[in-house]
Amino acid sequence: MSDSLPYLAHYAPHIQQQIADLIEKQQLADWLRSKYSKVHNVANDSDLRDYVIELKNHYMKKTQPLSKVMYDSKIHIINQALGLHSYVSRVQGGKLKSKNELRVSTLFKNTPEPFLNMIVVHELAHLKEKQHNKAFYQLCQHMLPNYHQLEFEVRVYLTELDRSGNVF
Repeated sequence: MSDSLPYLAHYAPHIQQQIADLIEKQQLADWLRSKYSKVHNVANDSDLRDYVIELKNHYMKKTQPLSKVMYDSKIHIINQALGLHSYVSRVQGGKLKSKNELRVSTLFKNTPEPFLNMIVVHELAHLKEKQHNKAFYQLCQHMLPNYHQLEFEVRVYLTELDRSGNVF
């Protein structure tokens, strides 16, 4: 079954079966819309930057500043990712300078705010923890206590988006 549900491949078979049943009954999009009735209003790069900086300043004041925050239409297609963080270190004079960038897939321009929040939290956590390890997920949960549930629901959303092309 995991072949037909690639975003949910690492979840337990009974959870995959529940999603497969909703798909078979043509109810998966309705389930998502009943749980999340409206989409966020973070419509452009400037709004996204404000949104990200507010979260960063609340939870991660001491991390390096972000030089760029933007929606990116190429992320999902090329990298099979939902967001990207990048950093470049350069020596300028006698100082080491680093630039951090955060990019979010344009797939999240028209989703509920908790989905956008989960992606942003994930990418912000990479500013401190580069690997997906225990410390990384603890930081994600610190910023977003229901992180794992939202990650699952984003995966369900992606499953329906691939299947039908439209959810919200």
